[in-house]
Amino acid sequence: MIMENEKRTENVKERISEISKYIMENIAPKLPDKIVNQVKLELEKMMEVLLETRPPRFVVLGRRGSGKSSLINAIFGSNVAEVGSVKSTTGIGAWYDYKNKRGKISILDTRGLGEGSLPDKKCTEKSVKDEVYVSIDKSLPDVLLFLCKAKEVDARIDEDIENLVEIKMYLQNKHGYNPPIVGIMTQVDELDPPDVVEPPYRDSIKCKNIADAKKILSKKLEAKFKDVIEVIPVSAYVRFENEKIVYDRRWNIDKLLECLIERIPKNALLELARITQIKSVQKKIANILIRSAVGITGLVGVEPIPIADLPVITGIQVSLIIGIGYISGRKMSKKSAIEFMTSMGVNVGAAFVLREIARSLIKLIPGAGNAVSGTVAAASTWAIGKAAIAYFIDKKSPEETKKIFEIEKRNRRKSKDKNN
Repeated sequence: MIMENEKRTENVKERISEISKYIMENIAPKLPDKIVNQVKLELEKMMEVLLETRPPRFVVLGRRGSGKSSLINAIFGSNVAEVGSVKSTTGIGAWYDYKNKRGKISILDTRGLGEGSLPDKKCTEKSVKDEVYVSIDKSLPDVLLFLCKAKEVDARIDEDIENLVEIKMYLQNKHGYNPPIVGIMTQVDELDPPDVVEPPYRDSIKCKNIADAKKILSKKLEAKFKDVIEVIPVSAYVRFENEKIVYDRRWNIDKLLECLIERIPKNALLELARITQIKSVQKKIANILIRSAVGITGLVGVEPIPIADLPVITGIQVSLIIGIGYISGRKMSKKSAIEFMTSMGVNVGAAFVLREIARSLIKLIPGAGNAVSGTVAAASTWAIGKAAIAYFIDKKSPEETKKIFEIEKRNRRKSKDKNN
């Protein structure tokens, strides 16, 4: 079954790739020279997100007990990392995939980088540090994450920060690569007052202690690095029973993920949004896809586009629907596009290929007679994207989804007409 699903996904990706290729080979040459590069740029952005998707990769540095496993579980919203179990035989000098049915994140845990002895696990290199570097050589990290418990920001963390300096220098010297650094101040729920543990934190003493601890950690990191993106305080405590969340004390995880989204490569965005199931994160990625799709369809339709070429525009729209469905947790398949189209009142047979789904989308484009303008194409794409967010991510009913589509389409066209 898994192989069959993977085959279907690859088949869908092939069709989306064909749409991209057709635009560049058959549509772009018809466009004015000044906008061809814009179309190519937006198309590359969209295809990178949809077709080259891979798990995000993070190097995590922080002393034992800093809350790495809890943070991973908080990001996934499921129990994928064993909390409280620190195994010296694993996690040193190797990438580990933490995953659930929605996807995976690759973590290089550098705990023990400063230890003098070798781990129990058989090593291929002379030292733990060399093991870490070999792993970095195999896969470059997207972001370096420095974890520190809120209660220990003023404790002895200088050695941990020096380890981070060494990793950063190694990446720069060996690979000419300068990954961003994000500081994560964990377990803020344990700061005084001890009876205020439930977020959101409005207690003035609690807020002051969080702010003070953040300031201390920020100063320590900024003393060594000029390019620390931010220090983000979080609470990552989640308790599971039978794989279900029974107690949730997460705070600021969404802010952390939004920060990471701004820093990781586009081809890792889809997987991170899919894993998190945090709506604000999913919508942020969905809107990146919408902006590119609107840019492509608007530019492609800069000259009124013949009805014969409309499936090219609607092919981009189908790709957008499938991408947003995937972000929400669906499989990357035509089934999600058919489901969305059905919710919009368009009759699409389950046996249709993407090309036929694209043709049926024309019914949602106003004035699709002999030709469609770029303004109409862009407005329809915008509305389809926003309606897909409503349906897949916000779980709106078909009736609500159709209403959102009409409102967004009308408002987008009014806005364009006003600007013109």
